[in-house]
Amino acid sequence: MATKKSSSKPSRFEILLRRRRRVIAPPGTASEPSLAAVATLLKILEPLGFTASPRLIERWMTWSHDDVGHLHGELTRQLRRLVGAHARYVPMYPNFPQQVMDASEAELYLNAVMHYLGDHLGVRILPESEKQPRPPLADQLDLKVIDLGTEDDLPELARQLIGAKTSISKTDKEDLAAILALERDRVAELLPAEIPFKENLSFVTGLLLDHPEAATVLTAHYKTATDVLRLAAALSGGDVSLAAPTRFRSFKRSERRFLLTLLEGTHRPLDDMRRHRGPWIRLGERLHPGEYAKRFPVAAGAFVALRDRSQGTAFHAEVEAALKRKDVAAALARLRTRPGELARRLDHLLRAEPARASQAVALDAFDEVAAQAATPVLLQVLAHFRYRNRERGLEPARRSFFPKGDVAKIFVVEDRRPPIGRAAAWRVVEHCEAALLERFAERPPLGKVFVDKRLYRHLVPFSQRSSSKALRTLVRGSRVPIPEGRTLRFFLWWKEGLVNGKSTGRVDIDLSAGFYGQHWTYRGHISYTQLKMSELKAVHSGDITSAPNGACEFIDIDIDAAQKQGIRFVVMSVLSFSQHPFHALPECFAGWMLRTKPRSGEVFEPSTVVDRVDLAADTRISIPVVIDLEERHMIWADLALRKNPRWQVNLEGNRRGVVTMARSIVELVKPNLFQLFDLHARARGERVDTPEEADTVFSLDEGVTPFSIEAIMSDYL
Repeated sequence: MATKKSSSKPSRFEILLRRRRRVIAPPGTASEPSLAAVATLLKILEPLGFTASPRLIERWMTWSHDDVGHLHGELTRQLRRLVGAHARYVPMYPNFPQQVMDASEAELYLNAVMHYLGDHLGVRILPESEKQPRPPLADQLDLKVIDLGTEDDLPELARQLIGAKTSISKTDKEDLAAILALERDRVAELLPAEIPFKENLSFVTGLLLDHPEAATVLTAHYKTATDVLRLAAALSGGDVSLAAPTRFRSFKRSERRFLLTLLEGTHRPLDDMRRHRGPWIRLGERLHPGEYAKRFPVAAGAFVALRDRSQGTAFHAEVEAALKRKDVAAALARLRTRPGELARRLDHLLRAEPARASQAVALDAFDEVAAQAATPVLLQVLAHFRYRNRERGLEPARRSFFPKGDVAKIFVVEDRRPPIGRAAAWRVVEHCEAALLERFAERPPLGKVFVDKRLYRHLVPFSQRSSSKALRTLVRGSRVPIPEGRTLRFFLWWKEGLVNGKSTGRVDIDLSAGFYGQHWTYRGHISYTQLKMSELKAVHSGDITSAPNGACEFIDIDIDAAQKQGIRFVVMSVLSFSQHPFHALPECFAGWMLRTKPRSGEVFEPSTVVDRVDLAADTRISIPVVIDLEERHMIWADLALRKNPRWQVNLEGNRRGVVTMARSIVELVKPNLFQLFDLHARARGERVDTPEEADTVFSLDEGVTPFSIEAIMSDYL
């Protein structure tokens, strides 16, 4: 049967389980504890890799046998989808991995040729092999715990997402829209006092424009013309980040008046409108401001002046012109009016005129406005100057950029910037820290605080805009210890069919793994062009080139064998060979398992899944994770490769691009969570050495963790 993507909103149950790993369970009225029913439910959850907390078990005990039974169906359905167990896994070689390792190269080649020929002729041809019995899974399981939720969990989540001080992801927005629809009667209560990140403001306003009470609260937050432009983009289904052009729709007269009312109330709108001149001119063609010139004279006049290029120069053009002629004083005169811009351009200002006197002027200007810059900006400037003069080694230093937008891509350039004096760099660091400590000290006290040093390996979530939906949400570049186990098993599953009423046709997605030495020297790969590397004990389950009923591929890598061969980094790569962008498929996801005894259990065992990520971006190559075997860390990448792809030759044909991206994410220098939470501890509490002594805990597995991303974005930035 053909499939299509569902447009239904996630349920309250699904959101809470997926995001918080919690289930709301009101007290029951059973006369006797439902021991057998609860024990049965827990036993069913174990193969999926989950169990329940003691307090959730205690609550379930108060339910009737039937109530526990009714819960079972929905709970297991959601958990199966979370880990990828809802799909049917039939690899080309059903007795993987041993079957592939035992086969000759000639046999593997002929089987592949017959499969490709069959797909060309419209006939499914797979190797004729009987699936052999497999011993039960022998791995020791580390079960994920589901806890007892409350009715306040979703409202709290909504407030955190709306109040986030950075961009939120597509999944965040879908969940937020669902929560606001579910909590329609009390939606005004969910709006935080401040909505600092204007992309989130415009998105929420677009959802609640027909809610009079909420709309009144929200419109008070519109301060600049760009805020209004983002709202027009949201109402048109466009990009509220303004990174991509929006095709503005025809607005109703009431909507036109509403947008012009907001614009009329902003301070000096023309100056801000010049930053996005093209989009504003297109929007003006939809708003017809001339019709309302008497009612909104400031807004109408701004649109007239915007079309006259002779009137004034855009802010950024003035700054660029001043920097080009090395006129630091002129550049600072403009930048002082925008503290965030001054902070971002401080490195350039210090390089534009390296004399100490000129640098002192720029540093004095930054000192004056640092307290007015946003927390994310100060944290990034702090980290930048802290590591600005780090040793570059024998190879040229490189700079990595994540451009704004919905696709997770990274640009890398050689860093040719001259060093900046250590005294100047540390002065910036000190003033950033001072401004942050003063700001954080104004927040409620934390009491005794424990900060886990392992949080050094987790980065601060500055932008989640392009983050993929995953089993657990991480920030790109963050490192997570690999659990005990000897074999990494990457997996991929996809399906072809109908999407929005249109057939995808044949879809061929490929799973690959690249192997690299200590200094990123290429050491080999596993892909459809090479199904096994015996010396690494690395093996591919076989290349399936269509998926009418879903298809899967697996790769096994023996960690010890790879290290003995000098392999340090393993890069997981997924490529759309048939050139379908991932977002145009009914479903496509990938992940990795850790297996101690890979020949035991089924090829796909849900309880051994460590991470699973949906591939749904407008791209054709994805790098979900990079594995550092020496450190035994998984580095979360969630990256897309779009520049000059060579589809028909898989990972080895994209070797340079894949290595550049993978290496950049491994070497990424960004503020980490230890640094952020340490500032909060110094400003708001008293540091202690153990979690047991603490009132507030920041750690990997209790209190505020790296996975508490909504709380971090709203409460600690």
